[in-house]
Amino acid sequence: MMGAPAFAAGLSVSVEVPRIDTAEYHRPYLAAWVERPDQSVAGTLAVWYDVKNKGNAEGEGTKWLKDLRQWWRRVGRELSMPIDGVSSATRPAGQHTIQATEGSVQLPKLAPGAYTLYVEAAREVGGREIVSLPFQWPPTQAAKSQAAGKSELGTVALELKP
Repeated sequence: MMGAPAFAAGLSVSVEVPRIDTAEYHRPYLAAWVERPDQSVAGTLAVWYDVKNKGNAEGEGTKWLKDLRQWWRRVGRELSMPIDGVSSATRPAGQHTIQATEGSVQLPKLAPGAYTLYVEAAREVGGREIVSLPFQWPPTQAAKSQAAGKSELGTVALELKP
């Protein structure tokens, strides 16, 4: 039998990185995480950054993670990159999916209740934007919600799987 066990609840986040027509385009850094109502972080789903530069003496790629200001203040500065299953390279323009199963490194076991998904993007010589989607956990049935960014993010969609 392939795939995750049928009893594992999870979520899927679809993130659109818009095509931006500018003379100096850089792929955005991006963080996606889940917060509890008290604004504590329940889990970091993904962090996309310039991993190519991580071998530099200065740690060039990671030093710009602080531009993801809200994520950085909430939890980023406490983490050590890279994180297997969470951190990876920046993505080009297009649609990208982040999957997380409850109990994984990305999405530890969640207490029942209200949560908010945040997706934050920041781009060198560009802007910064954050999109949020509230949701209830655990999902009793499959559910979808979405929000649209205005500049650095396109549509961000959250799909819950019971």
